[in-house]
Amino acid sequence: MPDNVHYKDLNPISFLDRSASVYPDKPAVSYGDTVYSYSQFNDRVNSLAGALKAVGVERGDRVAFLVPNIPAMLEGHYGPLKIGAVLVAINIRLSAREISYILNHSGAKVLVFDSEFGNVIDNIKDELPNVSRFVQVVDTVSKNASIDGPEYEEFLASAPEGEHRTPLESEEDAIAINYTSGTTGMPKGVLYHSRGAYLAALGEVLESGMTFRTNYLWTLPMFHCNGWCYTWGVTAVGGNHLCLRRVEPGEVYRQIREEGVSHMCCAPTILTSMYSSPDAESQDLSGVTIMTAGAPPAPQVIRSMEQMGAEILHAYGLTETYGPHTICAIQPSWDGLSPEELANLKARQGVPFIVADTGLRVVDPDMKDVARDGSQMGEVVMRGNNVMSGYFSDESATSTAFEGDWFHSGDLAVWHDDGYIELQDRAKDIIISGGENISSQEVEKVIMEHEGVLEVSVVGVPDERWGEVPKAFVMARDGSVVTEDDLIQFTRDRIAHFKAPKYVEFGELPKTATGKIQKYVLREKEWEGQEKRIQGSKLI
Repeated sequence: MPDNVHYKDLNPISFLDRSASVYPDKPAVSYGDTVYSYSQFNDRVNSLAGALKAVGVERGDRVAFLVPNIPAMLEGHYGPLKIGAVLVAINIRLSAREISYILNHSGAKVLVFDSEFGNVIDNIKDELPNVSRFVQVVDTVSKNASIDGPEYEEFLASAPEGEHRTPLESEEDAIAINYTSGTTGMPKGVLYHSRGAYLAALGEVLESGMTFRTNYLWTLPMFHCNGWCYTWGVTAVGGNHLCLRRVEPGEVYRQIREEGVSHMCCAPTILTSMYSSPDAESQDLSGVTIMTAGAPPAPQVIRSMEQMGAEILHAYGLTETYGPHTICAIQPSWDGLSPEELANLKARQGVPFIVADTGLRVVDPDMKDVARDGSQMGEVVMRGNNVMSGYFSDESATSTAFEGDWFHSGDLAVWHDDGYIELQDRAKDIIISGGENISSQEVEKVIMEHEGVLEVSVVGVPDERWGEVPKAFVMARDGSVVTEDDLIQFTRDRIAHFKAPKYVEFGELPKTATGKIQKYVLREKEWEGQEKRIQGSKLI
């Protein structure tokens, strides 16, 4: 429907338009000694849009950013959007091979990258036929002279004068592609449409209680589900984005203390690093609201942070749901509970976000709701405005994910009698380590490249710091001499280090009568004695 007197397409760019008008002189972005007001932020975004347009970026084209949580990455969420282009925010922890795959699969026309990753890009630049312009963000590392293309600030300055804007054709148009690991081992491009991003951003505002007084600390990577859409949500209320290049407990505590941090988001492993750090002693987190997701937090994690004064909001979702889809909504009746009882309840994944309406179920294989008895397990399925529009250039995977007209998460949960869900296991062979998705099959394929390996199976095993980490079970070739250290290093040389197995065990692999490896047998052995076979960090 075209815009008219009673209808307007939803587009997150309107959040910046409004805040630049309402709060022109208010701090919008802070990074070290650099502070941009909303008026300045808006001008920089317009320059980025103009510069992109001047080098041939048109509506629907993809623009990739390989940048940490600094102002340029935040601007990347608005500049392409303003001219109808599509942002591809790439995980900075990925290997060169993975980055090359994403750039080629997405067909990115422009790559904006931090010069810290200059050597990586230099090694793959000849493999990227679609990338017509490289732009370097120079922050902590000097510009890589081996790569042609302007420095980011020069690129902004090259923009023609005037307003640069190309409207989307529809609020269902894609505005971002976020790559997530799949069980096939090849990353899938998750398509976010304008309407979904707009509503997901407002959902975060509603659930976390942000206002124009919000000082949001960027402890969550902006490349993860577009920062769970907080990249747009903080701007919507006129809050201040406190950029953070690296997450270190001491620096996080300093910003909380000196910058008046009111909100932050992170995976449980970050919380674990915070309360287990020597810097944690005597820290007062009163007034800080922390949303955690990415892996189920142990009650111990929640309890430890709340004892320091923070308010913990536990959310759950996937890349395919724009980040969080559920929230463990706090009930008035919980006020009198002990810290232990409260933490146990808050460790559940909860109920749908306000913007998700009632788009959450736990179902059996016939798509019938499981009993709400906290015992019968089923698969978590979702639907609503904050579900992806599909996988980029992968109709088959999209059809499978949307079977029965619901999005299938691949996660198994129980449904309690109060309507709250609680994850129990994972149907997909995805390992979530410290909030990062790792495809077991992707790791297996790499290990199988080693000449000394005959067969391999990779599963997630419990880890106190990361929640779970990959472990490889290997059947070596007869006569070969291969060690645990050999295989770990072999894998680290080929994919992101966090995906490499932390442990390797050699021996026969359990198999079915038809010769299929029984991965569940390996998983059961490793998780024996654990309350659940899916967990977040629980380091005390």
